[in-house]
Amino acid sequence: MEWWWAYLAIGAAVGFLAGLLGIGGGMVMVPMLFFVFTAKGFPHEHLMHFALGTAMATVAFTSAASVRAHHRHQGVDWHVARAMAPGIVVGSLGAALVAGFVPTRPLAVFFTAFMFYASVQMFFESTPVPTRGLPGPTGLFAVGASIGAVSSILAAGGAFLSIPFLLRCNVSLRRAIGTAAANGFPIAAAGTAGYVAHGLRAPDLPAGSLGFVYLPALALVVAASIPLAPLGARLAHRLPVRRLRVVFSLMLLALALRMLANLW
Repeated sequence: MEWWWAYLAIGAAVGFLAGLLGIGGGMVMVPMLFFVFTAKGFPHEHLMHFALGTAMATVAFTSAASVRAHHRHQGVDWHVARAMAPGIVVGSLGAALVAGFVPTRPLAVFFTAFMFYASVQMFFESTPVPTRGLPGPTGLFAVGASIGAVSSILAAGGAFLSIPFLLRCNVSLRRAIGTAAANGFPIAAAGTAGYVAHGLRAPDLPAGSLGFVYLPALALVVAASIPLAPLGARLAHRLPVRRLRVVFSLMLLALALRMLANLW
């Protein structure tokens, strides 16, 4: 536990930024955990798996708190969330199991490519224009499976994909955000199960591991992130959030590129 201070710092940073900028914590957390796990000497072939699995597990805790808050304010369209949930579970679980077979380096390349997409999206902060209505049950299952699969490989709650999709389908912004929060829990739960199940088959994992989830990091990141999120949310009304989002988008990309460079 000599790295306890690093896990607390990661949790504090992730919770604060989530409250301040409205971002999901998973994609921020993965590069930070990657650096710590590298310094701790985790098996090189499983560095990305541990970073993704541990970050995914933390999202399960933070998303549960988030969806309760949105539900209290009647911001969740549960009809849409329930229709998307089966596809989300299938996509998220399946992608996590597949990711366990992918070596660290190509997994990091895929992660960095989507980090670039998320950074550009945050930098320009464009709002999708409604162009159609919501698809039927089969369409929502398929969309949910796609969102779950991508989010599981990125250790993200899926809001960066769910919200634009719902906005294009003429769902109001408030309901889109709340419904995306509701989607985050099945993504995180199924993705975590996949990383745990696959990791249990891997030999010589560090003490304190449950599959590809490193439990000491999980506990300390969650403990630090939950109390810092409300502070970030309060400061969001006082600070130039638009300018901070631009700066943060560039920092996010730099973190991902640095993580990728460490593998070569």
